[in-house]
Amino acid sequence: MASNSKNIFKEILKKEGLRYTQQRQLVWDELKNSHDHRDAENIYMCIRNNGLNVSRATVYRTIDVLVKNRLVRKMDVGDGRNRFEPRLNDDHHDHMICQNTGDIIEFFNEELEILQEKIANDLGYTVVRHVHQLFVKPLTK
Repeated sequence: MASNSKNIFKEILKKEGLRYTQQRQLVWDELKNSHDHRDAENIYMCIRNNGLNVSRATVYRTIDVLVKNRLVRKMDVGDGRNRFEPRLNDDHHDHMICQNTGDIIEFFNEELEILQEKIANDLGYTVVRHVHQLFVKPLTK
């Protein structure tokens, strides 16, 4: 997968008219090797904290290219900072965002998927893609 991922990344850069550089590869590596939902500044700081040299502009531009080419999913969780997660496979999941802690919990519910498709069909449509985010708070007793 690692070699294939690198080749796909190189092809995307070429298609976008960008040179392949070690700095851009560092951004892609940082994203694809993480299972967290991180903002661009966190990605930049992690690379820098590992003693590697990359500019903030390169991080942001590379993330934009990855999002545009569907290797990375961009999420708006309502706090003004977009989060990013790698799209290494076609496994679909939705998100719950805790308003108290900011934690992002991934979930999948087959019944919900079926219901969404039924609603769309009943209204004369088919679901092509969707983003489902629940903003939650812990239950209080």
